[in-house]
Amino acid sequence: MEERIKNLEKEVEEIKERNARVEDDKGWEISYTRWLFIAVSTYIVAGVWLVVIHDSFPWLKAFVPSAGYLLSTQSLPFIKKWWKKNHNK
Repeated sequence: MEERIKNLEKEVEEIKERNARVEDDKGWEISYTRWLFIAVSTYIVAGVWLVVIHDSFPWLKAFVPSAGYLLSTQSLPFIKKWWKKNHNK
């Protein structure tokens, strides 16, 4: 009986640790740090590529994919809410 209780306590601790990891991952997924990092990275990669191919106004044009990313991520909560409301009918 005592060993069973110890096993249950161990399982509960493992579940708590897993839940903490999941919460951290969830926090990262919705963080402004991640959002900004991806937007800036997209801008830099797009800008460098446009410079490499000798496009006109590369750093101005690099805003297009970054802006698209930002708009899509900011609209997703609204779309998700709409989808959940209409999907369960």
